[in-house]
Amino acid sequence: MDIAPDTSRATPAAAPPGDLAIWFFILAELLAFGVFFAAYAFGRAHNVELFNEMQKTLNREAGAINTVLLITASWCVARAVEAVGRSRSATGARWLLAGIACGGGFLVVKGFEYADKLGAGINLSTNTFYMFYLSLTFFHFMHVILGLVILVALWVKTRQGAYGPADMNGIESGAAYWHMVDLVWIVLFPLVYVMR
Repeated sequence: MDIAPDTSRATPAAAPPGDLAIWFFILAELLAFGVFFAAYAFGRAHNVELFNEMQKTLNREAGAINTVLLITASWCVARAVEAVGRSRSATGARWLLAGIACGGGFLVVKGFEYADKLGAGINLSTNTFYMFYLSLTFFHFMHVILGLVILVALWVKTRQGAYGPADMNGIESGAAYWHMVDLVWIVLFPLVYVMR
């Protein structure tokens, strides 16, 4: 005698938050950064002494401050998504604004770092280390700018009450992109600034 399985309590498989298209975009972006990181590791393996010496010229404190800023921004964005999911759009908008402020702080700190290096005559052709440092960090810098544009758009729409428990797709998609930007920095900072 066959007994049918009890499906009355089965729950559907959880889909990733946000739109599926954003996840394909995020995977493509992570692949691009992965290739960059692999090239950096290859370059470093062939110039260990140069890379170790040049790492000492970087401002680790600025890098650490930026790490804290991005992690805090991601925490604020996560709180915003949670608030919107509980029908608290005004609270969600405030959390998004806090995340935007932290992301803006990242750009300011990084801008001072770039100004210091460019003022010292350092550019992409200075040496292999600085070619990778400037390329990697500027590529990420541009992603932070795009992430902030997305967060500002989410903030405007959240203030208008466009999102709520029944419609989380937009805010979840934007938050997923921002978390990807944060994740990349969490790998980039120790790789370029710290690891020897």
